[in-house]
Amino acid sequence: MAGEAGKQAAALRGAAEVAAGQTIGLGGGSTVDALVEALGRRLRAERLDIAAVVASEATGRAARAAGIRVRDPNEAGELDLALDGADEVDPSGRLLKGGGGALLREKLVALAARRLVILVDARKLVTHLGQRMPLPVEVVPFAWRHTAARLRAMGLQPALRGGEGAPYRTDNGNLILDCTGPFAELGAEIKAIPGVVEHGIFAGFHPTVIVGGEDGGVEVRA
Repeated sequence: MAGEAGKQAAALRGAAEVAAGQTIGLGGGSTVDALVEALGRRLRAERLDIAAVVASEATGRAARAAGIRVRDPNEAGELDLALDGADEVDPSGRLLKGGGGALLREKLVALAARRLVILVDARKLVTHLGQRMPLPVEVVPFAWRHTAARLRAMGLQPALRGGEGAPYRTDNGNLILDCTGPFAELGAEIKAIPGVVEHGIFAGFHPTVIVGGEDGGVEVRA
């Protein structure tokens, strides 16, 4: 599978960022799944004592299975670091996230951490946001068509994830509108629309980006 070696290499390097006694944040998606597996191996080999705040129910199940203590985000306080994947990373370190649907909780976990580490394979590096995928926008179900109309008025083309017959629901019970169009500079305007809960543009985090290559090597971009 394309990108698999890079994903695994990034996950292994990401696991090495975690130190004993830390409380970390974990996002969601397949790269975080690989990271959790790598952390589980470290826990068993080194008897590490770490805890995690998780951004998705699926990550929580995987973390518990790996032996990682999962903490309530309201009780954990500031996190030592957060580790997550990304769907896109632009040259300035801005991220596009939400392909897995956990963008709101991922953003909250990232904001709670002293440091954000993003794990990607080289395919996720783009020249501009929106190059590989649309912008996920999490919206409340109530009057979502009106919210979609307001997004269209901004020049975007929103599509209900999953379709109207079986719409995708986030862990928060909300819907996602995947928006194509020139959205990269519209983050603040999108967030200000009533009915919008969050969007997948992650700007201002200045993450450390670990890029895994198909040869198993990694590049660390601070």
